[in-house]
Amino acid sequence: VIYYCKMSRGGENMSRGVKVRVWGDYALFSRPEMKVERCSYDVMTPSAARGILEAIYWHPGMRWMIDKIYVKKPIRFTSVRRNEVKNKILSSNVLQAYNGGDKSLYLSSKAEIVQRASLLLCNVDYVIEAHFEMTEKANETDNPGKFKDIMMRRLRRGECFHMPYFGCREFPANFCLCEEDKIETAYDDLEEKDFGFMLYDIDYIDKENLQPMFFRAVMRHGILDLRNCEVVR
Repeated sequence: VIYYCKMSRGGENMSRGVKVRVWGDYALFSRPEMKVERCSYDVMTPSAARGILEAIYWHPGMRWMIDKIYVKKPIRFTSVRRNEVKNKILSSNVLQAYNGGDKSLYLSSKAEIVQRASLLLCNVDYVIEAHFEMTEKANETDNPGKFKDIMMRRLRRGECFHMPYFGCREFPANFCLCEEDKIETAYDDLEEKDFGFMLYDIDYIDKENLQPMFFRAVMRHGILDLRNCEVVR
C-alpha cells in the first residue's frame, strides 16, 4: 500500500512549527533488516525525531509531524561491542516475588550474557523542523497557541519529560531551541544523496498487528525533506 504523507496548510505549519537542534556523541537508528548485529541508518529516522519531540513535550491533544531533518555534521560511523542479555525477566516472576515468592529478579549467568557488535553514528548534530496537529483527544481548553507556548518555554528552559535519546536510551541527546533563519548543513554543496528505503514510522492503529511504514530517503543539500513524501507499508 502506497500513500502520501500530507501536511497542513503553510500558514498553519508556521504558527504550529518549531525548530529544535539536537546533538550528541553517538546515535543508533537501527535498521530492522539487521536481526542480531545492530546497524544504524545514515541519518535520523522520522520516528526517532518524533520521539525526541515527545520526550520534550507530549500531550494527547496534539500529534507531532516531522517536516525536515537538517544534517549539520558529516555522517561518520564507528563500531563498538556491548555486553547484552538475550532474555528478559518474566512478569510472572516479578508478580510472584511481589507476593512473597522465592523468585530471582536478575540475570547474571554467563549463558544469559552475549557480546554483540553495533555500527553506530558518532558526533551527530541535527536540526528537527516540525509542526503539530490537534487530535480528537484535545479538550475545550486546548488550542494551538497554548501548546506552542508550552513547547517554546520548555525548549528555552531545557525541560523534558524524560531524557531524549538517539535511537537507544544509552545514547542521550542534548537539545535546544534553534532560532537560525538559515540553517547551514554539512552537505550544502551536495545536490543529492539517496539512502534507499528507510523506516518512516510504525502504524499503531491495530494494537494487535503493528505495521512498519517506509519511505525513500533522499537528502538534498544536507536536508531530508519529509513533506508530502511517499510512504509504503
